[in-house]
Amino acid sequence: MSTTSTDALVLVDKPAGVTSFDAVRAVTRAIGIRKAGHTGTLDPFATGLLVVLTGAGTRLIRFVPGEPKVYLATIRFGEERDTDDRTGTVSHEAALPERAAVMAAVPCFVGTLSQVPPDYSAKKVEGRRAYAMARGGAPADLAPVSVRVDAWDVVSLSSDAMVARIACGGGTYIRALARDLGRAVGSAAHLAELRRERCGPFHVDQATTLERLREGDTGGRPLTEALGDVAREVLGPEETARVTHGMTVVARAAGERALLVDGDGHLLAVAHRADDRWQPDVVLAHA
Repeated sequence: MSTTSTDALVLVDKPAGVTSFDAVRAVTRAIGIRKAGHTGTLDPFATGLLVVLTGAGTRLIRFVPGEPKVYLATIRFGEERDTDDRTGTVSHEAALPERAAVMAAVPCFVGTLSQVPPDYSAKKVEGRRAYAMARGGAPADLAPVSVRVDAWDVVSLSSDAMVARIACGGGTYIRALARDLGRAVGSAAHLAELRRERCGPFHVDQATTLERLREGDTGGRPLTEALGDVAREVLGPEETARVTHGMTVVARAAGERALLVDGDGHLLAVAHRADDRWQPDVVLAHA
C-alpha cells in the first residue's frame, strides 16, 4: 500500500557512494517537504535499507522497531585498514588464514560481545567525533562497548574472502567484526562490501530506489505501517476528540502500546497502556 501524504514511511535502497543524508534529501525533494529523518545511518560505501519518516512522521522515529538488523557482508582477508573497511589505507598485512580456522572462529562472534568501535566512527570523545580525531592524525582511545550479534550465516568462503549474512542489534559495527575476525585467526581483515537487508520488520525488497524517487515515485507508506506489529484501536468521534487534546481513552485492544486511528484508518496518536486506558505519547491529529 502506498500513499501520497507528506507524512509517510519511505523505505529507501541506498546505493554506494551516497550518504544517508543525501538519500533522505532525495526523499524530501520527491515528496515536496522539508522535514524527514531516518532510523539509522549507513556508511557511504554501504548499500541497502534506510527507513525514512517524513513530515509529522519524524515524531515517531523513537517508536519504530529497528532490530534485528541484517547485513550481507563481504570480509576480505590479508589486509587490515585504518577505517576497518575498503575505503581506508592499509595499516597491516598478514598471511591468509586457514578456512577451517575461520569457520571455527565465527561462533566466537555470536552473543553479547565487547567491541571496540572503529577509529573512524561517529563515537564522541570529549565532544569530538572519533573520525575527526582520526583524520587529524590523533585517533581516539575508544572504550569497548557491549553489542549483540544474533547469528552468522556463512554464504561463501574462499581463501581470501568470506560472504556472510549477519543479524545483530543496533550499535554493532560490522566492520569491527571483520577486523576482529581477522585478528582472531592470526591474519588481518577488513570489510569490503556491506548491504543492509533488514531493519526489524522492514526489508530492502520493499524499498524504492533513488532513481524512482527522482522520477516522483516515493513508494510512501502510511504511518500506521511504521510501528510494525502494534495493536490498533479504532476510535469513535468522541474518543477522537479526546485524543486530539491528549486525553486518555478506554483501551479495548490487547498490548502495551497502540496506534489510535479514526474510522478512516488515519493515525491520530501513538499511546501506551495506563491500566485500562490508552495514554497518548505522540498526538499527530490536530484538535
